[in-house]
Amino acid sequence: MSQAEFAVNFFVALFALIDPIGNVPLFGAATQGSKGRDARLVAVYIALFILGFLTFFYFSGLALLAFFGISLPAFRIAGGIILFLLGLEMARDDFTATFSAMAEGDENPKGRAGRKFERLIVPFAMPLLIGPGAISSVVIYASEAKAFGLAGAAIGVGVIGAIALVVMLCFWAAPVISKILGRIGMTIVVRVLGLILCAMAVQFVLVGIADATSGVILNEAANPYVAQ
Repeated sequence: MSQAEFAVNFFVALFALIDPIGNVPLFGAATQGSKGRDARLVAVYIALFILGFLTFFYFSGLALLAFFGISLPAFRIAGGIILFLLGLEMARDDFTATFSAMAEGDENPKGRAGRKFERLIVPFAMPLLIGPGAISSVVIYASEAKAFGLAGAAIGVGVIGAIALVVMLCFWAAPVISKILGRIGMTIVVRVLGLILCAMAVQFVLVGIADATSGVILNEAANPYVAQ
């Protein structure tokens, strides 16, 4: 594998796992009612978080999880539970109200954006954007990058930075999408996505249990669309 192929494969894998385009409606719902500058600042904070967090795992591997004695299946199950709670809020239409009410009265744009970002770190930034799949992929590609030496390290950081930039640009387009859909349209989208997110969360738990046990979860249930 050449350096160019490595960079392209790494970028495509992270893009598919983080899915910035698919998460635009969720970001739009979380920042609905916010001023344009506030929403853009939140997107910048999320992009910086992705850059820093994935870069850490790129160079440290699973050191953080290993330090606390946490396996990837356990991380996946915990992430699934948190995502289920988020999906339940969205399906009940509590999600938009929760974020539209936060940071009211703060006249500083950075302060408002900072407060929203604090609430979005978990579960939006992690594990929805940065889940076990993204973390494990970063670790795997970091091991493959060792063959390229320092160039591999630079390429990896560059790819992570490019993904963070794409996430930021996609989220900057969220206000436009919100205006097109309107309040009723956003409510419908958020509720449907909440149901989908609940199903995704259950799938996370199923895969986590399947990875941590033998024969408890059928392989067809854990990986329903993988060719047998």
